[in-house]
Amino acid sequence: MGLNPMQLLGLKNDLEKFKNNHPRFIQFIQAIAQDGLKEGTILECKVITPEGREMQTNIKVTQEDLELFQKLKSMQ
Repeated sequence: MGLNPMQLLGLKNDLEKFKNNHPRFIQFIQAIAQDGLKEGTILECKVITPEGREMQTNIKVTQEDLELFQKLKSMQ
């Protein structure tokens, strides 16, 4: 599966819109990155739908996760 440069450009534009629409979330992610995510950290995610349904999960960060995050970070 190859990466289409036009799709990447579109994705970049979409990410900029997301940043503008949700600046507090971006600041939250930046604070996590600045403090340094460590192996063993637990990331928890909770979603509440407009109907009130709640879904929640978590992951314990592994070394492999950290390597993936670093690769994604280097793509900026």
